[in-house]
Amino acid sequence: MLISPTYVASLWLIPVQQNDKLLRLQQRLGYEFKAPALLQLALTHRSHGANNNERLEFLGDSILNLVIGDALFKRFGEVREGQLSRLRSQLVKGETLAEIAREFELGDCLILGEGEVKSGGRSRDSILADCVEALIGAIYTETNFEICRTHVMSWYANRLGALRIDTSAKDAKSRLQEHLQSLGKPLPEYNVVEAAGESHAQIFTIECRIVLLKQVVRAQASNRREAEKLAATEVLRLLGI
Repeated sequence: MLISPTYVASLWLIPVQQNDKLLRLQQRLGYEFKAPALLQLALTHRSHGANNNERLEFLGDSILNLVIGDALFKRFGEVREGQLSRLRSQLVKGETLAEIAREFELGDCLILGEGEVKSGGRSRDSILADCVEALIGAIYTETNFEICRTHVMSWYANRLGALRIDTSAKDAKSRLQEHLQSLGKPLPEYNVVEAAGESHAQIFTIECRIVLLKQVVRAQASNRREAEKLAATEVLRLLGI
């Protein structure tokens, strides 16, 4: 185990066995934690306090990218790097992770600060996605990479099974950039107009400008990258592409 059992056990004193929600969650995950407090740590958002899931999230993010990247590399032997990257991005993006979290009914099990609960944190995509990554990190922490990989692959089985090479279609930003380049026009300009809300739950407003449109297109999302994609999608629609 990479995290001290004594440290983990000191975080919470209520055993998971007394919490039906967490027992059911482990059944849905297909994994029973040896250290119940490690599960609770993985479910704890930073709004709840200093002992939270951010480090496990960091670890889980790295593992997830490797597991999915390896699966795609082995399955699509003739696909180029750019296409593989786009496929992986589709599978590990926040929206997909939030979908997985909802399949696990993870929102009901989150440990949040009072303010985050009141603001709807249990259903916020970014929090749900981060928690899935933290769970991956937690499983790896008390087992090993191969066991963790097996569980991640089981969670993704249906999505990987339904994946076809045509789903690697370029995202809106790439399509818009290539369209403008083909016309010899300047690349799009993306600017952050506003970043509102608390640091752990910000909403970004992005502005996109291109020379082919007089109007400025704006979009909002919980992170800058997604807001830029939404803005690019709207620009493509306005261009009739």
